[in-house]
Amino acid sequence: MRFEIITIFPAFFAGIFEHGIVRRAQAQGLVGIGVHDLRAFTHDRHRTVDDRPFGGGEGMVLKPEPLAEALDALGIERRQREHNDTREQHNEGTREQKAGQVILLSAQGKPFTQAVARELSKMERVVLICGRYEGVDERINELYCDMELSIGDYVLSGGELAAAVVVDTVMRLVPGVLGNEASGEFESFGVADAEISTDEEGVPRSQHGAGGLLDYPHYTRPAEFGGLRAPEVLMNGDHQQIRRWRREQQLRKTFNNRPDLLEGAALSEEDRQLLDAIRARSDN
Repeated sequence: MRFEIITIFPAFFAGIFEHGIVRRAQAQGLVGIGVHDLRAFTHDRHRTVDDRPFGGGEGMVLKPEPLAEALDALGIERRQREHNDTREQHNEGTREQKAGQVILLSAQGKPFTQAVARELSKMERVVLICGRYEGVDERINELYCDMELSIGDYVLSGGELAAAVVVDTVMRLVPGVLGNEASGEFESFGVADAEISTDEEGVPRSQHGAGGLLDYPHYTRPAEFGGLRAPEVLMNGDHQQIRRWRREQQLRKTFNNRPDLLEGAALSEEDRQLLDAIRARSDN
């Protein structure tokens, strides 16, 4: 899989992808990352990439010409003009068949979630456009981009941090990148039990798939630290008890920290009973 990043600050990425899993994935040839300086696609002596917005307003806007040239250089074809109301529907219908995605990173984008990351991890190439200033000329979005993504409900100075987040999140879901493939399944926002195929034959699984919930708390040695002891259930070797305890903790942490996730989570009848008990205790 390959990532292409278009930015006016290529030096930002000089060290950020040289550590940990990202570095190993590149060294093993599982992931490639290309960083492209937008100013290299300008033709004036000031290497101008921005201009004042039509209609007035604060700040500057990234010009369409350098971005179009950068995308053309990457072999991205310009889409035929479509009515705005049909463009998103068109994109959703063709995204699965495409070998790559062009993404504009923007505070106005759809939320970047683990589910989106899983879909992107199936692509051969992902092109990330880092917005700056007040944003990017909307015609680039309409003519080239498959989707607009936001990593959170806040405003960054530019899309570089967001690009690094997307690369790290998606890359670790590429087969072979993680040392243990199950690490990408048994974690916050992970898939449900029905979608997990990493059980070892003859070994009872001691955790549920997250199914959209947050992860459960983790403990390691020593058994006692700072006057607190790790839960006894985790040390008794009973996989079924451990699994039930971890599921209850997933539900409890999600209920306390992200109750919005419960609405779309994959919950069993047993989960709902545990959740009812958690709600009842919180009301007392």
